[in-house]
Amino acid sequence: MPDCPKCHQPVDSQALECPYCRTLLKAHGHPGMKLYRATDGEPLCTTCAYHEDDTCNFPKRPYAMDCTLYRDRAQPIAVPTSGYAPNMQLKIWLSRNLVWLILLGLVLLSLLIALVR
Repeated sequence: MPDCPKCHQPVDSQALECPYCRTLLKAHGHPGMKLYRATDGEPLCTTCAYHEDDTCNFPKRPYAMDCTLYRDRAQPIAVPTSGYAPNMQLKIWLSRNLVWLILLGLVLLSLLIALVR
């Protein structure tokens, strides 16, 4: 169970606001949008990866004390990995592109017949 950033009371992970101090916990009233808050009085932008590479389009930049886009530049970016083994990936690719492979085979067969005659 996460704690409220203001009063440090335990709150439900789906709560939109803290039931004790009424601090907003989720962005735009949506339980799936996490709202990041500055804790040390320094704006989030100073440690944000989006501010560093100048791709941030948040209107409160560079003095945002709360943000929905925040990504700590000290944290490594997780590279998504495929859940399939390499041989399974090949089978999936073949099943997705079977029509194109058949058409390519027919074109190559036609060219081979034309060259032989």
